[in-house]
Amino acid sequence: MQTLTEIVGADDIRAAFPVMSSLRPHLADAGAFVLQVQRQFQAGYRLAGCRQDRQWLGLIGFRLSENLLYGRFLYVDDLVAAEHCRNSGIGKRLIGYARQQARTAGCANLVLDTGLYMPYAQRFYYRQGLLAKGMHFVENLNGESHA
Repeated sequence: MQTLTEIVGADDIRAAFPVMSSLRPHLADAGAFVLQVQRQFQAGYRLAGCRQDRQWLGLIGFRLSENLLYGRFLYVDDLVAAEHCRNSGIGKRLIGYARQQARTAGCANLVLDTGLYMPYAQRFYYRQGLLAKGMHFVENLNGESHA
């Protein structure tokens, strides 16, 4: 049976690393990943996932924020399903979870970015009711390359 739960402990964060690293391949070390997620927790980041038994099948990382453009909103930083679980409804469950968290927190919007090179992800987001409203511009100030 699949369960959807928030991930808070170091052991669960470490166990989520293989799934997250498929989305974020620049994250090469599970130990560093655990420390970074724990730092992000201190800044309001939350990580949730679907798992069956002890195996993570999909993850969603998000945070609550507020700005003049969206008002109070939930921003999805990370959304990924394990390769063997894609097209199984896990992504839809995770988006639904984030949507409920946003509503509970009084958010007016759910916001995420995706790469222009990810047409399957874009198609998924459209099917979930999200609309493309702009482009995301980035200037890398330290020479690193991240998607």
